[in-house]
Amino acid sequence: MSKPTVVIIGATGGQGGSQRPLKARGVELVNADLDNIDSLIAAFKDATVIYAVTDFFEPFDRNPARHQLSQSSSTTPTLKHYIWSALANPRKISGGKYMIPHFVGKNIVDDFIKNNPALFAKTAFLWNTYYPSSPDKTSGKYVWLRPSSPETPILGLRPKHPMSESELTLAGKFVLSSVETLTTGDLLKSWSEVTGKEAEYVQITLKEFDRLWPKWGLEMGETLDLVTKEDLGLDFPFVTIKQAFGTFDWEL
Repeated sequence: MSKPTVVIIGATGGQGGSQRPLKARGVELVNADLDNIDSLIAAFKDATVIYAVTDFFEPFDRNPARHQLSQSSSTTPTLKHYIWSALANPRKISGGKYMIPHFVGKNIVDDFIKNNPALFAKTAFLWNTYYPSSPDKTSGKYVWLRPSSPETPILGLRPKHPMSESELTLAGKFVLSSVETLTTGDLLKSWSEVTGKEAEYVQITLKEFDRLWPKWGLEMGETLDLVTKEDLGLDFPFVTIKQAFGTFDWEL
């Protein structure tokens, strides 16, 4: 039996890693245009599993390419498992009070998938939690500016094989990808311990955060204001946030 072909969108992005370690592990890197369905169909050729993640900044500067991902995936005859990097629906949950662009954009695609019975039967909606990123460097140390207290609880992400029990996640199951609960302050402390770099947590107002990073600063700041691994029967080793920091080449 031939090995399955897994296609990962954005393998070198925020949820992935750099090209060098991926190539060292035998990963084939393929370029594709997320705005071009034909380009995606070619990239998805012979794919058994597709992990679809989108560009966070799309809603702020151009029309999102999210539908193209799902449309091209639905035409892949070899596809058995479509993992869609989804998010909760804040507009529906809040009764229309909150509209978070990169959430809402994904919610639209959720509806597209649910209205495509063949694709829906192969889909798992994956809710990713907090994954590692580097703080900013200034004044000889690294500073993490956040519009929230360092005691803000978060869910830590970086499981090795979140979809190993694929048959349990098909037919539109929602999977919460989280392996630990910690605070934003704990996360920065773990980063410092792993990298050996001094870091300072600086709490600022949401207005200040949005002024530093217009538009998406407000959105991300407001996000700080399901199915678990136990439900899926996943009992193999997982990687914690601190361990994940140690696997990155930070190039500091």
